Amino acid sequence: MRRWVYEEEMEAMQQRLSAAPDTMVIRKGTVEHPFGTIKSWMGATHFLTKRLKNVSTEMSLHVLAYNLKRTLSILGQDALIRALKA
Repeated sequence: MRRWVYEEEMEAMQQRLSAAPDTMVIRKGTVEHPFGTIKSWMGATHFLTKRLKNVSTEMSLHVLAYNLKRTLSILGQDALIRALKA
């Protein structure tokens, strides 16, 4: 019988998750929310471009727009402009 090359890593990850079961709940609440929001902004559809380089650029623009919108909502327009000028 042969084991998958990453089997040890998978078992170690499972042990860490078993020791702290709330880890995935916290992760889902903090990490996956931005991706759901960005997907919603995109219209929950496919990328408009083709090829990895173009799709990567498109996703980067979506992430930049998301980060700017979040910064505006947290700091406000005046503070953001001051920070950009500094």
